[in-house]
Formats: sequence, structure tokens, C-alpha cells
Amino acid sequence: MVNFNGTLHDSSSNLLSIENRGYAYGDALFETLKVVHGKVLFWEDHYFRLMASMRIMRMEIPMNFTMEFLESEILKTIEANQLLKATSRVRINVHRIEGGKYRPLSNDIAYNIISERLASDFYSLNHNAYTVELFKDYYIAPGLLSTLKTNNKSINVLGSIFAKENNFDTCFLLNTEKTVVEALSGNLFLVKDRVIKTPPLSEGCLKGIMRKQIMELVTKLEGYTLEETAISPFELQKADELFITNVIIGIQPVTKYRKKEFTIDVSKLLLEKLNTKIRLS
Repeated sequence: MVNFNGTLHDSSSNLLSIENRGYAYGDALFETLKVVHGKVLFWEDHYFRLMASMRIMRMEIPMNFTMEFLESEILKTIEANQLLKATSRVRINVHRIEGGKYRPLSNDIAYNIISERLASDFYSLNHNAYTVELFKDYYIAPGLLSTLKTNNKSINVLGSIFAKENNFDTCFLLNTEKTVVEALSGNLFLVKDRVIKTPPLSEGCLKGIMRKQIMELVTKLEGYTLEETAISPFELQKADELFITNVIIGIQPVTKYRKKEFTIDVSKLLLEKLNTKIRLS
């Protein structure tokens, strides 16, 4: 079942027209959530990121788009899909309504919510080999728009195809200054000599919800220092550990980049603290 503007429809229903602005111009935003037994993880952070993104995109935020309203719509959707007692991946899509070309006729919005089952309730560490390469065909232009979750994801699509064709699990993306920004589907953290680095938003990385959670945990991690700073490709092979974060996987350790193999000690430590934080919240 799909939630379209508050009404549930069979997932096979034809809900979006060819004139949909998200399809025609990428004039859309989305949030990907993890919902565990009816609890939306980090919901307040997701909600405020979505509201801030809609303001940046000059979308009209409906008066009823409160945190409570959207949460109830999420829960209504997963209940309709018999996922209320399971763990699910939920995506909220917000697009400007039809009309106009590049210049819209209205800034009003429509939304839809979709869900799918996930296997694991809490975050677990993937101990399988996970190899990464740089994607250098195209670059992210740093700026406010690059921090948003919009439908303009061409570089992520092309990078994913490149990774598959060359037997990599994912790729790191570079910005126009040739510094490492993030992975195809998550933020990057680098560990070297008890310093944990992650690129700042000014480098062009996504304003990730899990990025925020991990940064908060690192600041409380005894013996480690957090730095938001640019990361050069040269630093990747000098690192002790690399890991990628997003709200679905939690923490994904990188085991190999080119000829360098990495430890996963900090990833394991942070994942334990992340699950503890979730259980206590």
C-alpha cells in the first residue's frame, strides 16, 4: 500500500502523471527512514531536515505538516503494509505540484510514503569484505543544494553503475576541489591515530542524519578527537580505518581501498554505542 497525500492506495495504482515535477525536473525531496516496531528512529532530526530542505527549495509547507501529523501518516502506511510489528525502510517523497516549466506555477506540494520490510531490528556490523574505489568521472559542486536529499542523483546512479561494472561495493565521490566528500549512499568517516575525521558540509556532503548521530557519539568517545575537515584522496590509504554511515545500515566498515586493508575496531565500538543509544531513547 502507498500513502498518497494521506490516502492509502494499492501499490499498483497509477498515482503519478507524466507531468509530475519530480519526474520532469527533479523538483522533489525525499527522506529515507528506519522504523523499528512502530518507532521512527531519529524522527525529530529527519523532520527538521525535511522542513529546512523544503524552505531552501522554496516549497510551500502545508499548515498541517507537523511532526505529529507526518509521523501518524508514516505509521498508518506501515500498518497498512502489516509492518507495524516489524522493521521497515520508509521513504517520504515530497514534490511540487504540476504546472509550469522550470518556473513552477505554484509552490504547493504533494507527498507520498512507501515502505518495505527490513531483516534486522537493530544495527549489526557487516563483517564481509567491502571494497571501495574513487569515482572520478563526475564531481560534486559544493554548496547548499548538494547537502539536500533531492531527486537529482545522477552522479550516485552513474557511480553505482561504475562500481557494479568494476566489482566494487561502492565508490567515494569527489568534489570539484578533488577532495573526498562522501560515499554513494552515505557519509564518510576516517580514523587515523585516534583522530576521527569527516568532511564538513561546506565540502558538499549530504547533511546525513546518521552522520549527526555518529558525530555526537564520537565527541563522547574517550581518547578520540573529532575533526570536520577536508579529506584528500591521499589520506585514504594512510588511514587506520574508514567507515560509511546512513540510517538504514548504521555503520558500514570499509575493508579495502586499492592495496590498503583496514581495521574495524572503531566501527564496532561506535555501533555498540549507537544500539545502546537507540534502546535507551
